[in-house]
Amino acid sequence: MKNLKYILYSSFLALLGLTSCSEDFLERPPIDAIVDAGFYQTDDQVLASTALLYSKVWFDYNDKASYNLGDFRAGTAFSAYNDRGNVLFNTTGNTPENGSAWRSFFIVVGQSNLAITNINQYAGAGVSPTIKKMAIAEARFMRAMAYRFLVMNWGAVPIIENNLALLSDTTVSRNTPESVWKFLTSEMRQVAEDLPNTPIRPGRVTRWSAEGMLARFYLTRAGVDSKGSGTRNQVFLDSAKYYSERVITQSGLSLLRNYESLFLFPYDNNSESLFSLQWVYSPGAFGTQNSTPAYLAFSPDIANGDGWGGDKSATWWMLSQYDGIRVTTTGMQGRTVDQRLKATFMLPGASYPEITQTIPGGEQKLIVPNPGGDNNFLSIKKYVTGKAKDVGGMSAAQNYGHDTYMMRLAEMYLVYAEAVLGNNASTNDVNALKYFNAIHTRAGLPAFTGPLTSDVIFKERLIEFAMEGMAWYDLVSLHYYNPAKAYAILNSQDRGLFATAPDQFPNPTSWTFTKTEWSTTERTINANSGNFLLPIPSAELSQAPNLQKPAVDYYSK
Repeated sequence: MKNLKYILYSSFLALLGLTSCSEDFLERPPIDAIVDAGFYQTDDQVLASTALLYSKVWFDYNDKASYNLGDFRAGTAFSAYNDRGNVLFNTTGNTPENGSAWRSFFIVVGQSNLAITNINQYAGAGVSPTIKKMAIAEARFMRAMAYRFLVMNWGAVPIIENNLALLSDTTVSRNTPESVWKFLTSEMRQVAEDLPNTPIRPGRVTRWSAEGMLARFYLTRAGVDSKGSGTRNQVFLDSAKYYSERVITQSGLSLLRNYESLFLFPYDNNSESLFSLQWVYSPGAFGTQNSTPAYLAFSPDIANGDGWGGDKSATWWMLSQYDGIRVTTTGMQGRTVDQRLKATFMLPGASYPEITQTIPGGEQKLIVPNPGGDNNFLSIKKYVTGKAKDVGGMSAAQNYGHDTYMMRLAEMYLVYAEAVLGNNASTNDVNALKYFNAIHTRAGLPAFTGPLTSDVIFKERLIEFAMEGMAWYDLVSLHYYNPAKAYAILNSQDRGLFATAPDQFPNPTSWTFTKTEWSTTERTINANSGNFLLPIPSAELSQAPNLQKPAVDYYSK
């Protein structure tokens, strides 16, 4: 597993600015210390040692893989001319985002493992027991997060808790998905006990971050053992309900009043954020900044010389999910009072006064252009914050400082509703409806009177978290216990070109949507058991033959 060893071990050296390595180095631990043993002598130093676990180690995932896997594969958005392998569900072992996501997640694992080792080995007497315990819990939190992504994308993966042992171990194999899920939920339960109730510094994870993850983990794990039977584990559903309600009622966090405020600069570490990647605007540095907006903004006219997302758009299928957009004999037409559409995707004629737009002869507050023609795009709004002048000078090309949500409190409300629904066809549970409607009515929609069903909750999650890298993992969760339904959802989607025409410009009151007549191919996909999970990157398989062996139970070793 030479390539994986390199990722897990040398990434730590890279973050420290150490760049030299050799073949011999890759095979065994270096005899000299890889850190300054005198560094971990104060609480501040120990906290500094885990700071990059909130940013740089996640960079390759966040950059482009997050939306390629989380949204393009799921069908909420598409790119017309780029990233087509993911859009068309033809992700291969050589697809760039496949490799970068795998690499990033194992960098997180490696960095977390090394942080745990170093803190245990080097923390001096001046480090308080509370900080030491918390810092180790942070690292374990990140490792469990990485394994959640790994197991949901690739299935069986190797669980690695000690990088140094791996360097001399040639027998490491993949572990079964069931044992990976057992590992990461067990880890997160201990992490919850070791983290503080309030963040020791802005953006740091807390007990409630961990309990939120437990709610998410248990909801998914409830389907893992079902083997596609359609019935989920009731004990795990009850655990998801328990943890989600605790976070809702005891964390002290609250939903933002307006949905659009979730993505209006500055929104970092607001009252709804349970865990976010902590990016910083960092001129002259690379890897600690948020680069994703560069690929999402539809034009340099609203960005900083980047703005390469002109061919990215909501899919036809995604647009059809919004209440008020109705099917007609020629396509779709209408408008929605659901405020999440405007906060997620840009429709022609819509206004965004928080973003400056370059126009011939000057500038104006953004009015989304209406290019006309027989195809155009409903561009991405989430995470697009405009030019440097729109964020107090704190951005530049491929260098943005606003954070990436990894979990919002809103998810707990919908986890609770789904956990209560459980294996039932529907529910009118009072609390489930209350929590569901807290999300639904915030978007400007009338209260939903029930009953709640799996389709209703799935749709709500889809709209609430579109372009937050969530939809794919909702489909994976469904696939664990009902693969046929997951395939049916994916294969019913239209991912092809279409045109959007406003009834007036600017400030339209409705839009007409028409499929592009000449675009008759590559509109649908064929998801099945053979292509649902991602293939392990080819570079890994060529150097790690054990990854091709049958998976083993991690707890049977």
